[in-house]
Amino acid sequence: MKIDPRHLPLRRLLAAGEGLLDRLLCLVGAVVFAQAPEFFQQYLQRLGGRLDEARRQLEVFRDVASRSGLTLDGLAANAAASADPAVARLGGVVRDTAARVDSLAAAEAAIRNASLFTRPFAFARHFDPAIARATLSVFRPALPTTLEGAAYALCGMLVLLAAYHWGVKSLVRRCRRACPPPVATP
Repeated sequence: MKIDPRHLPLRRLLAAGEGLLDRLLCLVGAVVFAQAPEFFQQYLQRLGGRLDEARRQLEVFRDVASRSGLTLDGLAANAAASADPAVARLGGVVRDTAARVDSLAAAEAAIRNASLFTRPFAFARHFDPAIARATLSVFRPALPTTLEGAAYALCGMLVLLAAYHWGVKSLVRRCRRACPPPVATP
């Protein structure tokens, strides 16, 4: 019983390609997902820098308020009540700076103190597009050699393999079923 030679190369190519693609997806998933801890670390550095700068600005306002015998809220209220529009807007700047310090501090604490499994969710909850863009603009990929890096690499492998086996590979199987089977010739 002979198999039609027209179908052999295609089947062999598909079988070899599947094995190679499977391994390649494991590697890509591991490398890409392992970048998450490094990105979080670089994002936290930028977030911390912005927090430090906002705190410095707020401290200047507190110092001005203290020298004027006022609280920070008092300084903001007095400035906002001023007849001079420029000084009145300064009251909003003081309030905005205080709110920014609170927001950045909450985000920094939440992301930094999150566990291995909750960090992506904490990051998403406190995501700041401007900080993320700034982080991406100077991001340097690295392969973390920590437990966290290994866990993310394993998750990446599993996610891409699952997508391949339940998505792409099932399509390949359907195509194989649609192709006529090799014909045996006597």
